[in-house]
Amino acid sequence: MGLSRLAALHGVATSYSPSPDVTVSVPDDTVIAVLAALGVDAGTPADVRTCLVAAESRSRLLPPTVVVWAGEPLPPALAGLPPGSTVTVEPEPAETPGHLSGRPPAPLSMRSRAAAPAAPVTRPPVTAPRSGTSASAASAASPFAAPEGTASASAAPAWWIPPPHGVHRIHVRTPDHRRATAVLIAAPARVPQPPERSHGFLVQLYSLLSARSWGMGDLGDLADLAGWAGRTLGSGFVQVNPLHAAVPGRPTDPSPYRPSSRRFPDPVHLHVESIPEYGHVRDRAALDDLRQDAAALSEAVLNKGALIDRDAVWELKRQALELVVEVPLTPGRRAAYCDFLAEQGQALEDHALWCALAEVHGPDWHAWPEALRDPRSAGTARARSELLDRVDFHCRLAWLTATQLAAAQRSAEDAGMSIGIVHDLAVGVHPAGADTWAQQDAFAPSMSVGAPPDAFNARGQDWGLPPWRPDVLAATGYAAYRGLLRGLLARAGALRIDHVMGLFRLWWVPEGRPPTDGTYVSYDAEAMLAVLALEAHRAGAVVVGEDLGTVEPGVREALARRGVLGTSVLWFERDWEGGGRPLAPEKWRRDCLATATTHDLPSTAARLTGDHVTLRHRLGLLTRSLEEELTEDATDTAEWLALLARLRMLPEGDGDEEAAVRAVHRFLLRTPARMTGVWLPDTVGDRRPQNLPGTWDQYPNWRLPIADPEGHPVTLEEITASPRLHALMEVLRPRKPHTAPPGERRP
Repeated sequence: MGLSRLAALHGVATSYSPSPDVTVSVPDDTVIAVLAALGVDAGTPADVRTCLVAAESRSRLLPPTVVVWAGEPLPPALAGLPPGSTVTVEPEPAETPGHLSGRPPAPLSMRSRAAAPAAPVTRPPVTAPRSGTSASAASAASPFAAPEGTASASAAPAWWIPPPHGVHRIHVRTPDHRRATAVLIAAPARVPQPPERSHGFLVQLYSLLSARSWGMGDLGDLADLAGWAGRTLGSGFVQVNPLHAAVPGRPTDPSPYRPSSRRFPDPVHLHVESIPEYGHVRDRAALDDLRQDAAALSEAVLNKGALIDRDAVWELKRQALELVVEVPLTPGRRAAYCDFLAEQGQALEDHALWCALAEVHGPDWHAWPEALRDPRSAGTARARSELLDRVDFHCRLAWLTATQLAAAQRSAEDAGMSIGIVHDLAVGVHPAGADTWAQQDAFAPSMSVGAPPDAFNARGQDWGLPPWRPDVLAATGYAAYRGLLRGLLARAGALRIDHVMGLFRLWWVPEGRPPTDGTYVSYDAEAMLAVLALEAHRAGAVVVGEDLGTVEPGVREALARRGVLGTSVLWFERDWEGGGRPLAPEKWRRDCLATATTHDLPSTAARLTGDHVTLRHRLGLLTRSLEEELTEDATDTAEWLALLARLRMLPEGDGDEEAAVRAVHRFLLRTPARMTGVWLPDTVGDRRPQNLPGTWDQYPNWRLPIADPEGHPVTLEEITASPRLHALMEVLRPRKPHTAPPGERRP
């Protein structure tokens, strides 16, 4: 009982429910290990009693971080202050838009009164996690849903003076002389919404090679795709995979979802020839040789069956960039670079220093000389001075990549896209990478994020990603999270958040234990959502959450309340409360990105033909016989095709693969979804998934170029000229109103 109470006080679950009628107890050893990662010693019953007494006797006037939503009731911490308390809010100039220069804003001073405050928004209680729910589940049982009708302009008490949106310091002094200071996040009630319904492409950027690529798709290709799709097809967005900085090495982990840093992009995505200094490199012969080698890499991928070799691509680009950065910057370019350095501050310096140290000592900082494992040690300071040129090199690359990201977004906007580039935020980072080195206190030691056992994976999952400590995030006012979001949103039209449920809770797996022995750890969802809403509001960016799989009741409702769109994939959208039949289009949720597939799922052609089942059979991944799997898959597909036929979306009849793919997208367009995503490989009939979960070296995950139905790679130029693509996109193309020529009257 004592261990359970102690765990609850720290947001650690002692049981979970994989299905509504099943509750699984978490092993005590797991709970003790997770508490230890949070700095709580619960190794013996005596330790538990000591920590429990300390935790229950600890009294704070304010929590470390306080959230105030625009137009909504004050949180209990403020609404419940003793009458007569003095409250002062100091906007932080570096955090509040409009106060970035000039005189700091004056503090807001107010005094609480005796009048009863409005009903407060209740923060999520720490409870045992529950099973997943459908998108249409009622919010009445939600532990995250606010009381009905509480959000109104007059929700806060009369004495409260709303501060501007931003991050502030709040100081409280009570009549009995108690004092407290905390970080105050003043957030808009919702993130920005899509200005109109739109369709767009989903693509893994590395897979999109053009005639000018250096062995893999790059930011020049992204800008070109966005410009073409916006102007020619009326597309509203292009969603890409995470472009985070990878951990260097041979071989580099090809997964974009296990990066070294989520804060900074990877310069491997640079289109080298677009850098202004490229044209002024003196050693043209060396550049020509590198370009020929790059052309050979692309030739091998496009025509000889080779896989995308990220390491080889980076080696060529690194050599070219070494030559490019030798060219002096013009005064204007130098000023822009200096502004970038000042804007990014310590975070960029740490990232660049890690990159420089990794070149000398290897990519795993745990194996570096002991003095260098601490980013603030005297030894690290000396290394920074000794490696100053390399640190500047990596800072320059971060700036160049950021400028090309911004150029891609401008290309999308100039082409008329209503959203533009949708960037992807991975759920975590590599344990040996730059972020874990620079922010060691913020990550839980000896822990990994994963997923509990479920119907699709009885063994659970361990993703090898160290989790953020929720207590450290709160104590620092979510500074690392704020910086991460700000960096990503600065050059994006929208942000997709992978496993968005991680804003509420994550499955922690202790080192050395199987995923089945993990447990859920809760995060302050109010604070996580408030930071997200604030940074998205500042950037004017839409937010899409990947909420597939097991979702705790109330999470989807809480996300929708804050304007975060969900993700709906056709094959998973069934009426589970009405027999499991395919969900009719009008019953889909409106606030979502609707797609036929994702990077982790079979392409639409593979799904329709059953090719994805035979692929898994060849790799030994099936748990039943091939015949059983094919029969079940064919039944599932037939149900969807029958619905498409009843809705008259399949006029060509059954048996025409391209017609069926078009019918699937007609169906998506019939739903009320605000965004409709088209998997770019679907436009040319590609049958190969980009990632096959459950495999490592058995399948070339994250290394395949987009290909035609026979598996022959196709270039960006060939994709845009594809009759199959244009026939599919004709289904989604917005119809422009007739414009009468000069002198002609409309009828």
